[in-house]
Amino acid sequence: MIMMWFLILCLTALLAVGISHWVYMWLNPKCNGKLPPGSMGFPIIGETLQFFAPHPFHNIPPFIRNRMEKYGAVFRTSLVGKNVIVSTDPEVNTYIFQQEDRSVLLWYTESFMKVLGKKSLLTHHGVIHKYLKNLILHLVGPENLKAKVMNEMDVVICRHLHAWARHGTLDLKEVTSNMLFDYAAKQLISYDESKTPLKLAENFKALIYGLLSFPNDILGTPYHACLQGRKNATKIITDIYNDRKASKIHRSDFLDHLLEEVESEKSILNESSAIDLVLVLLFAYHETISTTLTLVPKFMSDHPDVLAELTKEHEEILKNRDDETSEITWQEYKSMTFTHMFINETVRLANIVPGIFRKVVKDVEVKGYTIPEGWLVIVVPSALHLNSDVYTDPHTFNPWRWEGKELHAGSKTFMAFGGGVRLCVGADFAKLQMAIFIHYLVTKYRWKINGGDEKMIRKPGLVFPNGLRIEISEKDMKC
Repeated sequence: MIMMWFLILCLTALLAVGISHWVYMWLNPKCNGKLPPGSMGFPIIGETLQFFAPHPFHNIPPFIRNRMEKYGAVFRTSLVGKNVIVSTDPEVNTYIFQQEDRSVLLWYTESFMKVLGKKSLLTHHGVIHKYLKNLILHLVGPENLKAKVMNEMDVVICRHLHAWARHGTLDLKEVTSNMLFDYAAKQLISYDESKTPLKLAENFKALIYGLLSFPNDILGTPYHACLQGRKNATKIITDIYNDRKASKIHRSDFLDHLLEEVESEKSILNESSAIDLVLVLLFAYHETISTTLTLVPKFMSDHPDVLAELTKEHEEILKNRDDETSEITWQEYKSMTFTHMFINETVRLANIVPGIFRKVVKDVEVKGYTIPEGWLVIVVPSALHLNSDVYTDPHTFNPWRWEGKELHAGSKTFMAFGGGVRLCVGADFAKLQMAIFIHYLVTKYRWKINGGDEKMIRKPGLVFPNGLRIEISEKDMKC
């Protein structure tokens, strides 16, 4: 009996020592150099709960802000079981991006990749990523923007704005998403939901709204609906792909170009990766651009002086035309100086992608710290965009701050479209779309936004500014 209790005590002691050692190792990870300061939080869950807490739209996430104040611009933490370095330092960010395909690689969660496709643009690196990027430039490159996209976009935006005005008051995020999805589906695969019983848009919405939910594939959960949405959307795209391939009918869309690439002897594209590419592009159109476009009338409505300056610029364009009802020309678009300043300020404050993720595949030495192999790095654009050392009164919407500055898609302190070799290939496309939307909105319509900043709540991941409604009517002139 005594021996049994002795053994129990020994086992208990060993267990306590083992747990204590494990907790110590969790709180003090191994490193071949000096780790950035920080806290690893509780074992296993780390600081995940604090990280995912919602917060007001226009602020740096409290999780990030509080740790910047305590530890500095670069700190360590643990999220969803992963060891993480968070960087809000522009020099560190730039260095990390320069190490792409060498010491670091793009990273997304397994659940995220399961939804958007393990063979999509998001998963590839190096030569294959460059190849796929060039494919997309065929769709959104400068020449195609001037020759084709601009006029088609003009027609679609005009038609949707006219339809909005007939309905009076609408959910702003929903109608902008529908407008962009309508345009994207036609440009990519000549899909018109009004002419088919297929429900690509409906399934895509299920995919979007479950994408950032807890990855629990159980019937009735948002993530299960997300996976079903992906399955159905992929089948619709695949059926269209196969029908086009069999019929050999050309529609002058992106799918024609993909089919040519797949059939080319030198191509590294196959049917599966082509379909995943279409899915990712639909996602980019539907969510990232539509969210930014939702904020355009919101920011104009909140700042009458900005709206007045935009209206002045676009009415001047109408006055200089021989025919006021003609479509926007490329020269007119390039002349929209204040509009481009407005767009830069919009995407600066929007911070559509609050975190950019990379995985370290070889120890990285930067600014006296070592980021160990296997750790993740999160670059936080909002911390740069709302930094008072970089931007005067950073929380204030002020397009004039960009006056006289080069309006590049990216820099050390402006990362609205990402950075490094992963700088968004569709940045110019997005800007063109916003400019055309602004032109018709300020010259042809009156509108009022219902729903204030209390509706603008952000969670880590993409932004869903739901609850904003637009009450819109036409002026005397129609587009």
